[in-house]
Amino acid sequence: MDLDMSIAAMSVGMHQAQVQQNLGVAVLKEAMDSSGQGLETMLSSMTESLDPNLGTMIDVLA
Repeated sequence: MDLDMSIAAMSVGMHQAQVQQNLGVAVLKEAMDSSGQGLETMLSSMTESLDPNLGTMIDVLA
């Protein structure tokens, strides 16, 4: 009976480890998605604010 209990305990432990791994992967995927969206937002705002005349003249008398 001791062997049956250790097999059952090992099975439960393996399933718990699998659940923890799946949760970790899901959290990382969510973090990657949100950082990708933030990057897209930042790049679009940078391209909208590009001015070809910006930085061509310096006011040295100010």
